[in-house]
Amino acid sequence: MKEDFLHYVWQYKKFDFSNLTTVSGEAVTIVNSGQFLKQSGPDFFNAQIIIGNQKWAGNVEIHLKSSDWYLHQHEVDNQYDTVILHVVWEHDAPIFRNNNSEIPTLKLSPYVAPQVLNQYLSLTSPKSWIYCQNQIASIDGFVFKHWQERLFFERLETKAMPIEALLLETNNDWEAVLFFSLAKSFGLNTNGEIFLKVAKSIPFCIIRKEGFEVENLEALLMGKADLLPLEAEDTYGKELQNRFAYLNHKYRLQQTIIEPVQFFKHRPDNFPTIRLAQLAMLYHKQQNLFSKITSTTSLADFYKLFYVGVSPYWESHYQFDKESPKKKKQFSKSFIDLLVINTIVPFQFAYAKSQGKEISELLLQLMETIAPEKNIVIEKFANFGIPSKSAFETQSLLQLKNSYCNQQKCLQCDLGVQLLKS
Repeated sequence: MKEDFLHYVWQYKKFDFSNLTTVSGEAVTIVNSGQFLKQSGPDFFNAQIIIGNQKWAGNVEIHLKSSDWYLHQHEVDNQYDTVILHVVWEHDAPIFRNNNSEIPTLKLSPYVAPQVLNQYLSLTSPKSWIYCQNQIASIDGFVFKHWQERLFFERLETKAMPIEALLLETNNDWEAVLFFSLAKSFGLNTNGEIFLKVAKSIPFCIIRKEGFEVENLEALLMGKADLLPLEAEDTYGKELQNRFAYLNHKYRLQQTIIEPVQFFKHRPDNFPTIRLAQLAMLYHKQQNLFSKITSTTSLADFYKLFYVGVSPYWESHYQFDKESPKKKKQFSKSFIDLLVINTIVPFQFAYAKSQGKEISELLLQLMETIAPEKNIVIEKFANFGIPSKSAFETQSLLQLKNSYCNQQKCLQCDLGVQLLKS
């Protein structure tokens, strides 16, 4: 058993509260059980409890055992001086305030019906994947949808945190942060952090100045990624080497140690050379990318915005000096979907938040037009009766699995609470 079960029982009054008494025999009447704020300090704030003939207003602390009060060192934390009732499952020690007055203790276990405990144990008993896998499909659709929206915005808040950290590094240069964020996404999981370091090694003002020549952008990006061959056989490789040497000297770029990019296990279209060539072409073609990104709201318009390919050399190459059949190498729709899900929507969310604007509905509508992601987590949910029709649903399910199911936070999850209520 965990304390979250006791929080649930107290919050939703899942116990017989008609004839409560403290462990010392005083009658207890709950006027208001308090607010469960999930923050530091006592568990429930602003409760009103009648103990004996005295009405008290204050806070309620909940533990599995009375002695947990001392285990958690509440006796030396003045936040707990306002506790008027200590609620426990098992009473094993009297508890005292700093002034040596005893805190009234309510032992809750005798007042909880066996079926409530059995429901909890059934929900949290080990399963092959998640605790509620055999019951999750039975949850009311309205409850599920409402919780998915909460989960989606929780995930957005998490994804916005690296963006906010980059803003601090760049003195609130939103254009630079967009460039860094896109670069990381272009690197995918394998090269994402390396691409981010490459982008951060080039002041964005240089990207803006040199964006009129795609070869200069390629030289900067591939030079910083250490992808330019030392002794190129092709004329183009030699030209990029010369351009990089010139730009490096012109802007006095600092030498940055960046680990090698990875080609291994990548399909050729995802080779770092191709992704950097596409990034260069994007910033060559879309000179006002920041304003376009922050104002675009439809998936069709994002497909148009990212309708770019690579420079002529890369149409017939995947690596320097190795010619291949000619191919346009434009962004696939699935890659643009990933950019929108993982980079653009979090960026729009963070930017709107900084401007004090509310765009939640617009972001939801956009995410509902994007095809659902495909991965093992989404497949598992589908197997248990929760199919996904859009990226909004897949993102919320990923948040559910990672932040609630994997952390065993069933009673902090609306779905778990709903199952216990039913």
